[in-house]
Amino acid sequence: MSAKLPDAVKTYFDADKSTDAGALVGAFSDTAIVHDEGETHRGQEPIRIWWLEAKRKYNHTAEPISATADGKEISVLANVSGNFLNSPAELRFRFVLEQDKITELEIG
Repeated sequence: MSAKLPDAVKTYFDADKSTDAGALVGAFSDTAIVHDEGETHRGQEPIRIWWLEAKRKYNHTAEPISATADGKEISVLANVSGNFLNSPAELRFRFVLEQDKITELEIG
């Protein structure tokens, strides 16, 4: 991908590839919210648990394809592959950033 991602978003995708839960959670604020598969996860520990369970279930990786920014929001289209129906699939990751941390992530 040619567009430069904000540090927190780059950290998210890099940590996802390397399966580094600590680095991934460190990209989020203490009160961050993740919306994925119809569920909401609030705070760093619930986000860590969500991500580890998703990794175990799907063994997925996400590779950014393109990104657009609008103020505090950045939308990343990523190619996601893993153990799920119709893999690989293109999914949209919508990040909200404040003070160089992810405060909200919606995957869909």
